[in-house]
Amino acid sequence: MRTIIIAAALVLAAGSSAVAQDKQTAIANFVGLDGKQAGRAVLTEAKTGVLIELDVSGLPVNRWVAFHIHENGHCDHTHGFESAGGHFNPTNAEHGMLAANGPQAGDMPNQYVDQDGKLRAQVFNSMVKLDGKNGIRGRTLMIHEESDDYRSQPVGGAGKRVACAVIE
Repeated sequence: MRTIIIAAALVLAAGSSAVAQDKQTAIANFVGLDGKQAGRAVLTEAKTGVLIELDVSGLPVNRWVAFHIHENGHCDHTHGFESAGGHFNPTNAEHGMLAANGPQAGDMPNQYVDQDGKLRAQVFNSMVKLDGKNGIRGRTLMIHEESDDYRSQPVGGAGKRVACAVIE
């Protein structure tokens, strides 16, 4: 009987750590301008920020593209993903990592898309968390057509939005 109780306790403990692990991760499924699945991001919260692992296809080839967190949790492709709103900016900072009063929490480095239109990257953002203050769960990840110049207001000259994913 004691063995059964210990085994049950171990199963419950394993289940509760799996729940705790779920709170530390999120998934974001990208859609392209055609409304079709374009890839996925896995987000993992760390002590000092969030690691974002990207695997997205169907992007402009052989170029650097802007990658941001946007404020709203909507990816309506029929209107060019305008439903995602502006960049996530809880501190009202200027846009851009090179701006005098920047960056915004949603600003991240440009990413390179290969000759096949695929972007695979790992990006760490130390200005956000998944939940709570500066939380990004329920917001969107956005990939733009052009690179971010890290200075221009309000979006760094990044061009049209080409892939969007709600962080769930």
